[in-house]
Amino acid sequence: MTRIAKFLALAATLVPLPALAQDKAAPLGFVAGTDLAYSSDTDDTEVVTAGIDIDAVRRPNTQYVGIRLEKAWFDPIHSGWRSQERAYLRAASPLGAWQGQAEIGTDGATVIGALSVNDHSPFRKELFVERSIVETRQGLDRGLYQTFVGAAIDLPVDARNSFNLLVGAQAFTGRNERLHLRGSYIHVLAPRLGLSVQLRARYFSSSVPGEFDYYSPRRHVEVLPVLQVRRFLDSWELLGVGGIGAQRDASADWRQLRYAQLRVRKSIDRDGWGVTGSFTYTNSPADSGVGDTGYSYRQFTLGISRRF
Repeated sequence: MTRIAKFLALAATLVPLPALAQDKAAPLGFVAGTDLAYSSDTDDTEVVTAGIDIDAVRRPNTQYVGIRLEKAWFDPIHSGWRSQERAYLRAASPLGAWQGQAEIGTDGATVIGALSVNDHSPFRKELFVERSIVETRQGLDRGLYQTFVGAAIDLPVDARNSFNLLVGAQAFTGRNERLHLRGSYIHVLAPRLGLSVQLRARYFSSSVPGEFDYYSPRRHVEVLPVLQVRRFLDSWELLGVGGIGAQRDASADWRQLRYAQLRVRKSIDRDGWGVTGSFTYTNSPADSGVGDTGYSYRQFTLGISRRF
C-alpha cells in the first residue's frame, strides 16, 4: 500500500476541494459508503470486490470530491486466488453547460479509473475514458491492461422514441486494438408504468485476435431486443430488464444471446441512508470469457451509503 498512500497524499495536495468551493450557497455534507460485488462465470472464474467511499458533497451525484479505497480478489479459471489493492480520487463538478465526473487512481503499478463529461441537452453527448486490468490469468500475472476511449450521443425522435449511438476505441497491453460500435432504439410503451421496448446492437473488431487469453475474436456482433420496466416509488428506483437475441463471432455461427438484470436503488433522502443492489446475467462473453456456446456470466452487487 506504500505507492497507494503516496498517491492519496499527492492527490490531497493537488485537489483542495475545488468543485465544492465554487458553490458556497449549497450546504457541505459528508457521505460514506461501502459496497461489495461478486461475479462468476462458466469458465470457473470468480471475482470479489469490496470498496469504501468517503465524499465531501455539495450536491449528490453532481458536486463532490472524495476518495475510494478498494480491494479485489481474483480466481481466474480456478488457478488460485490473488488480490489487489486500489485507491482512487473521486470528484464531480459542473463545467459550464457540461457535467464532469472522475474516479482516477492506482493499483500500485499504473493509473486506472474512469473520466467522463456530458452535457444536459436533449441531444445528450458524452465523452469518456476508462482504464482497468484484464481480469484473466495472464492479465493478472503479466499485468495486462485495457484502455477504452469513446463518445456517445442521444438522438430523441419524439416523447416516446429515441436512439443512442456510441463509438469507441480500445487498446490492450500488447498490439491488440479494437473498434467498438453500439446502438440502441428505445420505444416507450407505457410512460406511467415505466415500460419500454428496446433494440440493442453491438459490434467490435480486434486487430490481433487471440493475442493473450482474454476473449478476442476477429469480429463479434450482437442484436438484442429487450423489455424494460423502470418504476420510482418515493425515493426507490426499481428496474427490471430481460431479453433474448442473437450473437456471433468470426469463429462461430449465430447462437442465442440472453440478458437479464434486476436492480433496486434508494437515493439518500431525509433519513440519510442510500441503498443499491443488483443482479445481472448474460451469456455474452466479456474479456474474461472464452465465447463458446456454453458460456454464461453472473454478477451480484450490494452497496450502502450514509449522509452525515
